[in-house]
Amino acid sequence: MIDTDILISGGGIAGLIAASAFGAAGFSVLCVDPSAPVTTRDAEGSDLRSTAFLQPSRDFLDQAGLWRHFAPHAMPLQIMRIVDAGGIEAVARSAHDFNSSDISDLPFGWNLPNWLLRREGLARIAELDHVTFRAGVGTKSSLTRQKALAFAVSHDHPHDNISTEVHRSGGPFTLVPLPDYEGKPSSAVVWMERGPEAERLYALPQSAFEDEMRTRSADLYGPLRLISQRTIWPIISQVAHRLTGERLALVAEAAHVVPPIGAQGLNMSLADMASLLDLAKAAPDRLGEAAMLQKYERARHAEIAARVAGVDALNRASMANDQGLRDLRMKALNSFYSVKPVRQILMRAGLGARAAR
Repeated sequence: MIDTDILISGGGIAGLIAASAFGAAGFSVLCVDPSAPVTTRDAEGSDLRSTAFLQPSRDFLDQAGLWRHFAPHAMPLQIMRIVDAGGIEAVARSAHDFNSSDISDLPFGWNLPNWLLRREGLARIAELDHVTFRAGVGTKSSLTRQKALAFAVSHDHPHDNISTEVHRSGGPFTLVPLPDYEGKPSSAVVWMERGPEAERLYALPQSAFEDEMRTRSADLYGPLRLISQRTIWPIISQVAHRLTGERLALVAEAAHVVPPIGAQGLNMSLADMASLLDLAKAAPDRLGEAAMLQKYERARHAEIAARVAGVDALNRASMANDQGLRDLRMKALNSFYSVKPVRQILMRAGLGARAAR
């Protein structure tokens, strides 16, 4: 029997961050997972997705002692570019840049590869004497109809710290800046498609896959060269009916799952942790009691439900196959972008909090 203040079930990125945050606050923590995290890019099972930490998340990561581990590897995201390529031909017909300088002196966020986040998260846990990581807990998973391909590419045109979403059909094709690779600009890619199409793309030989990438990216960055293995992931939208139980609080993907659009998923998870940690620090002797958990439920559930619904709606719009719906999507984006106050409201809403200045 292990005596611990906090038990975290799941040693993914969110679990490692939670363990660091509660450990830094002085609580004893046990984090358990089915297996040890893969912490090198080219190893079997490596998570080749990337995570963009938005402005409000940085302070939380700093308090957890994690930002000093992450910062040397982070690529700033100054501009979010949305491209509509939903015409008859797969070429860009509309592009809009949402520049963080319109609302803040800081970038929207900072992007890091997921495998590296696991490596640095474990490094931070190793610094905390009262935090323990253990592997070997069973899980159960379910699949859905939409999937995402995740991989890394190099390209001739610089990314200029711009995160680009190309919308055509099936879901967005998103390029997020990474550090240069072998002297070439590099980006992490998440390519969302309906399941059968994603499986077809996943199975293509590399040269054919690179041809498909160039077409799907509307040739914005020139030829895209695959510089990593490909991975494929299920996509779902999900919200737990409630966030608490007896001495139990759900955070991160136990509480909510969203498609990889707008860097919302893990940043929502950090907001869960920040809320729960504030409550724990305010009354450490009441840890896990019903009153504390009810406050957490009230603080997070409605906001989570609204944000998941919004991201799900954006995803459904990006999947449109019908030409008329794709034209309507472009007109809506043009309308939103053309009015600066509306544009600023959308950017601040995307950050999940008032932007830092």
